[in-house]
Amino acid sequence: MSPKKTLVIAHRGARSLAPENTLAAARKAVEIGADMWELDVSVTADGELFLMHDDTLDRTCNVEEVFPDRKPWTVKDFTLTEIRQLDCGQWFNIKDPFKQIQAGKVSLDDQQAYKGEKAPTLREALEFTKANNWAVNIEIKQQPDDATARLAVEKTVALVAELGMDDGRQVVISSFEHEYLKQVSELNGQIPVQVLTSEIIQDLEQYLTNYGTRYINPKSSVWSYQQIKELSAKGIAFNVWTVNDELVMKALINSNVNGIITDFPQLLIPLLEEN
Repeated sequence: MSPKKTLVIAHRGARSLAPENTLAAARKAVEIGADMWELDVSVTADGELFLMHDDTLDRTCNVEEVFPDRKPWTVKDFTLTEIRQLDCGQWFNIKDPFKQIQAGKVSLDDQQAYKGEKAPTLREALEFTKANNWAVNIEIKQQPDDATARLAVEKTVALVAELGMDDGRQVVISSFEHEYLKQVSELNGQIPVQVLTSEIIQDLEQYLTNYGTRYINPKSSVWSYQQIKELSAKGIAFNVWTVNDELVMKALINSNVNGIITDFPQLLIPLLEEN
């Protein structure tokens, strides 16, 4: 039997080629051929779920220009209506965060299309995923308080179920806040959960069992390649982040990881085709 193919997971979409956590980045990841995308869920002041990684809006949106008097532009202080007024695409053209525009990897047509790109709601992101027969890893970000956290978990689970995506085939939910994962499982045991970590977890098998999962999503530096290989042989599935170096990608593929979370799915896919 040939080993299972390593999944290509586009980190916040294909964010080296398009503005992160937008439908443009998702479209680009689909176009490249990624198996799924990873996105970050945040909560607005009026309790709506949308895609944003940071606790503030200023890095990836033109909030300083639109709301100059609202510094430090904290996500939880803005309503969805206000956030939808923001351009969350043009920054990518200006900053070229991965130097892919400079390298000629982002067309002028794409750059033009990114101007005015909105931060999508989680509903829009899930509807896009469903329409493309694709898959998504929803990361629920750490929330500022327990009430907001509970709302984020409950609304995410309810939306996944409403869209008929809670059968374990298209949606997984992950978080660094492992208690959120317990809440997900209590609300809907059909939705798979995955444990995010940036540090080693002792007695990993038992720890994952406590959360009803076999999936661990660690930072690439946490476990050695040999440790990953040994733990994978015990049935633990590793989705490792954020891997942009080809040599590390190859080493992880050889370590039998379940998936690689990368900003450069366009680099990972050819490597997998070589194996």
